[in-house]
Amino acid sequence: MGKFEGGKVVGSVDLDRNFTLWSAFSGASFRRKIIKAIRCGSGIPQKQTNKPVKKKQPGSNKLSELLKHPEFRENEEEVRKKEEALEELKRVAKKLQQESNSEINVLEGARDVRRLTKEDSEARTTLALLGVVPPLVAALDAEDPTSQTQIAALYALLNLAIANDANKTAIVKAGAIHEMLKLVNSSNESPKQSVAEAIVANFLGLSALDSNKQIIGSSGAIPFLLETLKDFNENISSQAKKDSLRALYNLSILPSNVVLMLETDLIPLLLSKLGDVDASERILSILSNVVSVAEGRKAIRIVPDAFPTLIDVLNWTDSPGCQEIVLYILMVIIHKSYGDRLVMIEAGIASSLLELTLLGSTLAQKRASRILECLRVEKGKQVSGGLGSGLSAPLCGPSPTHQTEELLEGENDMLSEERKAVEQLVQQSLHDNVKRMMKRANLPQDFDASHHFKSLSSSSTSKSLPF
Repeated sequence: MGKFEGGKVVGSVDLDRNFTLWSAFSGASFRRKIIKAIRCGSGIPQKQTNKPVKKKQPGSNKLSELLKHPEFRENEEEVRKKEEALEELKRVAKKLQQESNSEINVLEGARDVRRLTKEDSEARTTLALLGVVPPLVAALDAEDPTSQTQIAALYALLNLAIANDANKTAIVKAGAIHEMLKLVNSSNESPKQSVAEAIVANFLGLSALDSNKQIIGSSGAIPFLLETLKDFNENISSQAKKDSLRALYNLSILPSNVVLMLETDLIPLLLSKLGDVDASERILSILSNVVSVAEGRKAIRIVPDAFPTLIDVLNWTDSPGCQEIVLYILMVIIHKSYGDRLVMIEAGIASSLLELTLLGSTLAQKRASRILECLRVEKGKQVSGGLGSGLSAPLCGPSPTHQTEELLEGENDMLSEERKAVEQLVQQSLHDNVKRMMKRANLPQDFDASHHFKSLSSSSTSKSLPF
């Protein structure tokens, strides 16, 4: 053990390394024991006081015992393992960065990166800092007829991007999107299934970062994802199709990408696939972003039977999430377009909305009530003032002629008949739907359904509809 002589510590014990070990890894109580032992036995001067200092027993033996403590040995072993892991990461990075590198080295290096970064977040950060991203992106352009190098590089990049936004940014900046699409479009033949699925998985991970959405969307990735989703030859796995939908959803969050999506036949395809229970919620999530753009609402409107298809989702009692999303879609469309409201009424939306106000989830009930109120108010405006605005008398000038008065009386008679018909339709619709909903909800026979619908029907006069 070293001693303090002449203002210096002399001796052969490696204090620096031991100090690093116990200060980095040992607990506070363990460090205090070592400090006490050093001060007691190594001759380190204590604070000078006028009080007499009691003579202490030499503590060199105590320090030696502490350094041999199992906790200290375990921490030293942990440091050794970390040093070995770092050296391995450096070797992998060096293997990928060698000039005039062989295909075997690149393939092995890519596989090593994939293996090391699968579940180790620190390895992802360290390898990116060591510069493995550019050579991995370059490996996507390798001339490998078996595509093994490209597949290994794709999955290495995929793992590097997991839960690491800095790596996502670095991968896109290194030109990975362009190289991936080159693999897809390099020949007239379709890309190999394993390559296509790896690219889809990368687009899904990279598109999760907002700053990457525009780059990926404008690069031409949307048509590729759409083709993967179609997969008429059924060469793509179901997981890859789910990843395509999720990637399209990520991209649709950006309005400029929605416009690019509308240049394809994505909307008709999505509506045609709404019957797929596993994919429907994700499809509706994409459509909920599409309706935020005027062109998107128009694209949905022109698809044959689009509204009946969407309204049918309201009856999926086992999918409350889908009901809530489709209500949002219809709510946005109804708010923006009067003509679409009439189409929805004709498609029978009223009965489904009335049912949801009673049997739907809390969010579905709120959204259904809002749509009903909007339809009721607008129908009331149409009934009460549809013809009056075009026949209003001038502010000044001659009084209405006898012929004009007769015309107005005839129109009032027609309006009165329409009101009666509307009122009858409303009452019949309420009666039928209440009976059906009570049966489905297994409500007691003495349940007062009229009280529940009082807020809907109280303002239902000859001038308005309760839907």
